[in-house]
Formats: sequence, structure tokens, C-alpha cells
Amino acid sequence: MSPNAAGASSPSESISVAPPLAQTPLHVFHLRHGAKMVPFAGYAMPLQYPAGLLHEHRHTRRAAGLFDVSHMGQIVLRPRSGVVAEGARALEAVIPIDVLGLAEGRQRYGFLTDAAGGILDDLMVAHLPGRLVVVVNAANKAADTAHLRATLPDSVAVEPVPGGLIALQGPTAAAALGRLLGHSADLDAMRFMDVREVAILGAPCLVSRSGYTGEDGFEIAVPAEAAEALAEALLADASVLPVGLGARDSLRLEAGLPLHGADIDPGTSPVEAGLAWAISPVRRSGGARAGGFPGAARILEEITRGPARRRVGLRPEGRAPVRAGATLFADAAADEAIGHVTSGGFGPSLEAPVAMGFVPAALAAPGTRVFAELRGTRLPLVVSRLPFVPAGFKRG
Repeated sequence: MSPNAAGASSPSESISVAPPLAQTPLHVFHLRHGAKMVPFAGYAMPLQYPAGLLHEHRHTRRAAGLFDVSHMGQIVLRPRSGVVAEGARALEAVIPIDVLGLAEGRQRYGFLTDAAGGILDDLMVAHLPGRLVVVVNAANKAADTAHLRATLPDSVAVEPVPGGLIALQGPTAAAALGRLLGHSADLDAMRFMDVREVAILGAPCLVSRSGYTGEDGFEIAVPAEAAEALAEALLADASVLPVGLGARDSLRLEAGLPLHGADIDPGTSPVEAGLAWAISPVRRSGGARAGGFPGAARILEEITRGPARRRVGLRPEGRAPVRAGATLFADAAADEAIGHVTSGGFGPSLEAPVAMGFVPAALAAPGTRVFAELRGTRLPLVVSRLPFVPAGFKRG
């Protein structure tokens, strides 16, 4: 009897071949500008450009960085009736934020939760004429689309939107985009979390004043065929530098922004993660539309009574970075772990290591000293307020 007849696989059947990496509409742009490409969330993405991670990070803090975030998921929720409030009401059944109260032309941060109160994904929701636009994390976009289709009523169409997504971040981002657009009054008047439909270089774009660096800036959804021309036009501005995933991560860490799959996940509640601020009073206990979302019992209880653990900022005492996965202890001699580091590295703006992690609520007060185990040695860290670097958003 042959091996195959006995149920074994042939060599060709048993070898697992990784699927080819997807490419964003800016793939050729990255290669042209010398990017070091790496796999990320199923895509070939730029880790850094010839200037290097440190320079890219610092340039974004003092001028403007251009990021390709086209791997993120863009999903349109379109009520078939054309009444956006119907879609907003339906979305509130799967997301614990105030969607009905979101004004047209505004965007809000939120998260999909599961029945246990965990975070399936964090996202942005924007209210545009006749529709809601949701931007989700790259690794979760297929699952999020399926989840929304399974949980929203048939009266709401769930439509993934292909195309480019470019982030322009930093204190000179508004001036650079303004020079390209001729300083339109509409753009100049935009404040943090405003969203506008704008034609740029003849292409219809959706521009939000938001980002993932803690700096002022914009995210620009652009048709795939127009993405490269837009990126090159922005890069032609002397204040703009292309920036890769490496600096994007160090920038968001300094800004105290969580990364799904690292700092937050289905095992983390929004309250533990320090994200309860996104749950408006109207969705909390006693509010006009309290609860009604997955995991509401746990989440609302934690808002009222406090969670058992909290996400905190951590400042290592010394120069050694403490990376994700490091175990945390209450003191240098303790046998029992109290938590772990979820993100960590060097903060170029601070010229010092920074980290985030979870500790028991009793040890979450700023100034509390904890210890991380690093190669058999206990290193002291001090619990710190987030963000490490003050936000530069345009509030008014």
C-alpha cells in the first residue's frame, strides 16, 4: 500500500507555501524612494527609508512625515433608506460609542467589542452625507467586515472600499497640504476629528484631521490610481519626508496610543485599556441609550467600580529598553508576576526608553515603582502618565 493510500500527504501537499504579499497603491513609490520593505499584515510595507528610523521619527515631530497606511481597512456602511441615523442606530448595537450623536463631517474613535467585553478591534467612524465610513486595522479588516455583515441588519449595506490611504503628520502638515490645495478656507478651518470631501489634484478624496502619531495632521483616502501622484506631490514640499513602519511605531508609543494585537486584544476590556473616555455618557449606565452593545455588563461595571488592572505608561530607570513580553513584578525579589509589558522601545523625542503595559489597579498610580525581568535581571521602571509626549492636535 502506498503512503498516499494510507492517508499520508505527498511532499507537494505537505509543504506550506505562504501566499504572496499584497501591494499597496504606493508600492512603486516606496521602491523609488529606497524603502526597506518588510511583510506586515499580509502586505509588503516600508519599514524605513534611507534617512533611517531616528531621523524619520524626529522629522515628523518637528516638520511633517508622509506615511502609507493603505493596508488599513476602509468600510462604508450605507443605510439602504439613505437615512444615516438608521445606520448609526444599528452600529450602536455592536459598538459602545455614541454614533447617533456624531455630527456630519465629524469622526470618532471607537472599538468593536465581544460578548465578554473584549476588544475585537479599535477603529474610526466618520459621518458623511448618506453614509458612515469606518477605518479598521489591517490585520482585522476581513474579520471586521464579516462581523459587521453578520451583526448589522440587511437594511445597512457593508461595502469594503479599495484605494489608497495616506497619512501626513506633524506640525507643518497643514501648511504642506494647504500649499498643495491653495490654502482652501475649508481645510484651514478643520479641527481635530473633522472630515471633509475634497478634490486633490483632480481626484475625489476624503480628508480627516487625525492620525496615529500624537501630532497634528491628516489622513487622506484617495483612489488607488491617484495615490502615487498625490504622494509625490506632497513629498515635493521641502518640509515632508517619507516615513516607514518603524518610526510610526515609535511615534505612536511616545503618544501613548495602543496597538491592537499588542496593547489591546479580545482579552482586554476598553476600561482596562484606559479607553473608557471613548464611551460617551449616553451609552453608560443611566444614559439615554445605555448598554445594548456586546460585553456591556462587564464594561459598564468596570466603568462604575474600576477594573482589576490598567494599561499604564512605564519609564525604565536607565538606558536599556524593555520590550513587549517582559514580565513585571512588584519588587526586585517577588516570585509572582503582576503583569507584563505590551509595547516598549526607545523614545527618540525623549532620548530615553519608554514602554506600556498592564499592572494591577492598586499599582497603577504614577510614580509607582515596578520591576521588569530582562535576561535574568530585574530592572526598575516607574509608572508614568500617558502620553509621554504631549499631543499636538488642533483642538480649536
